[in-house]
Amino acid sequence: MGWEALGQWGADAARVERLTGGVANDVWSVRVDGRRAVGRLGTRSDADLAWETELLRHLDSAGLTVPVPIPTSDGRLFADGLVVMTYLEGGPPETPADWSRVADTLRELHRLTRGWPQRPGWRSSTDLLHAETGTKIDLGAMPAEGVARCRAAWARLVGRRTCVVHGDTNPGNIRMTASRVALIDWDEAHVDVPDLDLVLPDNAAGLDDGAYDIAAQASAAWEAAVCWDDDYAVKRLGEVRPV
Repeated sequence: MGWEALGQWGADAARVERLTGGVANDVWSVRVDGRRAVGRLGTRSDADLAWETELLRHLDSAGLTVPVPIPTSDGRLFADGLVVMTYLEGGPPETPADWSRVADTLRELHRLTRGWPQRPGWRSSTDLLHAETGTKIDLGAMPAEGVARCRAAWARLVGRRTCVVHGDTNPGNIRMTASRVALIDWDEAHVDVPDLDLVLPDNAAGLDDGAYDIAAQASAAWEAAVCWDDDYAVKRLGEVRPV
């Protein structure tokens, strides 16, 4: 249906301007019931969107600042691949103190989602020790030597407790104000080992040397696999030590 689906949020719902940052989706500033919001149109399945929207509602109810799904006129949280969410003001983290606040927010996310079910169709990093595919990952498309390096990095995570990880904590996906830290763009969120979220600038999460090395290697391997084979993925694979 495309953007015609926006009409399901009311007769006056309208697109305003395209927003940057979306890769897998078409993301726009929209107006719904006279207020600014964000509309995201993509090709994810209903099961995937149900997982994401229920997660965001759970986190919002627990006090985390996240984009909250705005229901359609008949109460659905998404329609025909379109999700409409609250717009969050703020800027990216800039100082070590900012990144320390981000780390605290991520740890709260991890605490609130222990035991959360896996996103439909996704795999965790340790699942990929045995599986070949999962959503955007296809290890069969990577060179065998690269797969071996990635799996060696992920093997160091075996036995860790899992939870929801945001999966893409670059500065563009963080909206900070003096009073709170908001995480946006949950496209890469899935269930995995929490340390994958905690490889932050200047080790803002305060991981010890061993924990930081394990997390950094596993994170580089994940990003290489999920983006393969663009230039960024090749660069990230180059950061994963040979077996």
